[in-house]
Amino acid sequence: MTENDGARGGSALPRPGASAKQSDAAELRVAELRVAALSPEIVIGDVDGNLDRIRSAVSAAARRQTQLIVLPELATSGYVFADRDEARSAALTADDPRWSSLQAAIPADAVVVVGYAESAGGQLFNTAAVLTRDARLADYRKSHLWGAETLIFDRGSDAGLVLDAPFGRLGVALCYDNEFPEVPRRIALAGADVLALPVNWPLVPRPEGEHAPELIQAMASARSSRLPVVIADRWGSERGVDWTDGTAIIDEQGWIVAFRTVMGASAMLSLDAVRSKALPPHNDLFADRREDLY
Repeated sequence: MTENDGARGGSALPRPGASAKQSDAAELRVAELRVAALSPEIVIGDVDGNLDRIRSAVSAAARRQTQLIVLPELATSGYVFADRDEARSAALTADDPRWSSLQAAIPADAVVVVGYAESAGGQLFNTAAVLTRDARLADYRKSHLWGAETLIFDRGSDAGLVLDAPFGRLGVALCYDNEFPEVPRRIALAGADVLALPVNWPLVPRPEGEHAPELIQAMASARSSRLPVVIADRWGSERGVDWTDGTAIIDEQGWIVAFRTVMGASAMLSLDAVRSKALPPHNDLFADRREDLY
């Protein structure tokens, strides 16, 4: 991939319907995965302060032997920018030396997915960095921009990302990406064991007692592809925008197994259950698709 690609450092996804290519890393895949979705305080424009709070949250998750840690969309910068210039002033480059202090807090053999405003030459992207203690595995640039994001950011050129991680295959998307059913399905078909989903979900009206619509969509996509989702959302408000506080972990059956616990959520996921798409005795989630019809 080139520097202008929407997802740098990860593998290209196969065309929809193609079998996922298994990598050499498949032999190292774990059967169970401890995951955490974290939502520390995020202050718009306070890049250094946000990085400090992110680092503290990651350090706390490290003490629980967490193998995948997900933080919100644009976690280093905040979200509700006045204009592109303000966003650019809070942006980071992928090679900014400040990333190293965050990486130092990542547990060995763990992966952190964190949203940031990425400055890349003359362009500005809403990006998710995929980091380990010793490496930068990828940067995924959001391709589906929501609302005023279209006035601030450039569009990425990939609908999600799948890459090899220490535990298996990791899928990455950002917020509005997941509201297009083709994206999580495409990620699942590429062999992802889990989807990391940093989000900033604005609070919208809904019937009393119902989950946020975005969360319901994530539950449905998890169930339809047997693909668990780790969602890190914002809480509180920013410049008049109230956040949903929808941080959650959804298992491969589409059920919420952890939800909004002390600015985060943590759970153990069975990846063995994820990797089999069989529905005994007669069905299979992927093999039963009628690609000749749709």
